[in-house]
Amino acid sequence: MSRYHAPGRFREHRTVMLLGLLAALVVAGVAAAPDLTPFSSLMIPLLLGSIVLNPRQLPWFVVWVLGMLTMALTFQETITVRTAGAAAVQFVMCVIVLATAFRRSRLGVAGFTGESMFVDLRDRLLRQGRMPQLPEGWHVESELRSASGTRFAGDFVVATYLEDDVRLELVVVDVSGKGDEAGTRALQLSGAFGGLLGSVGPEMFLASANDYLLRQDWAEGFATAVHLSLLLDTGDYEIRSAGHPPAALRAAGSGRWAVLQSAGAVLGLLPAAEFITARGRLEHGDALLLYTDGMVEEPRRDLEMGLDRLLGEAEKLLRGGVVGSAARLVEQLGSRDDDRAVVVVHRR
Repeated sequence: MSRYHAPGRFREHRTVMLLGLLAALVVAGVAAAPDLTPFSSLMIPLLLGSIVLNPRQLPWFVVWVLGMLTMALTFQETITVRTAGAAAVQFVMCVIVLATAFRRSRLGVAGFTGESMFVDLRDRLLRQGRMPQLPEGWHVESELRSASGTRFAGDFVVATYLEDDVRLELVVVDVSGKGDEAGTRALQLSGAFGGLLGSVGPEMFLASANDYLLRQDWAEGFATAVHLSLLLDTGDYEIRSAGHPPAALRAAGSGRWAVLQSAGAVLGLLPAAEFITARGRLEHGDALLLYTDGMVEEPRRDLEMGLDRLLGEAEKLLRGGVVGSAARLVEQLGSRDDDRAVVVVHRR
């Protein structure tokens, strides 16, 4: 088994040896030509090491750089205030890199590898939130924005189209917390909810999701959600919610929005929770709007006022066309201090 790991270990040792040699060459340059080679050049191998070395190697490399820094100081003809200040800055940089190495050791990967892992996880979360291609006559789109401005958010959407049943199932979820701090829990839940969606009956989805959250035993292990099950051949839908802002229906005939009354306990708080179902049928021209509380909650603004504003703005945008309406809603409304998500389902 060890011979299969030998090439990888050789590359690791070669990298740290090359960086150590680079640091030694800097010191040699300081000794040979101090006017041409500033000893602050040691920051180059230090920063390179912080990027490419794994958490096991990096602490020892920092110790090596500190030794080289001490040696470089001995080659200075005089230790001026400026020289001492530059040395102090480099020492602080070594301490920062060392602290970063110990933090990385919890993950067990180097800088580039760790970043690529998080990028991959982020991309998976985004892929799970993509809306499926629906049959002719139907349109669905979603938009998410994080409070932190990154791609990790506590709000997420998972959707699936079951061709055998000609059924669209989707869930909009708001995990406790916001931004990056809620993004890791959202990532785990999106995978779990994506596995449940379509695998259990619509009437059992929120109950199964609630059981899953209860088993996690998280300190902040609760979430709100709204689940839609829509038969595309008839337009019949069922909506169930768990402590989530109500979905809204726009009837093409009247051009007015109506709030759909469905209710249930927040996910992850109570065992054997029950969820009230709102049923109806989407006729041609009708639309459904699902969203998270970041779209209707703003400082010093009542929740009902936020909902009225959302539905009023949605009516204006839908008159101009459904395509792109979710993105325009998220852009124009909601709290910039909270994650926001919107889903629009329209029957042409």
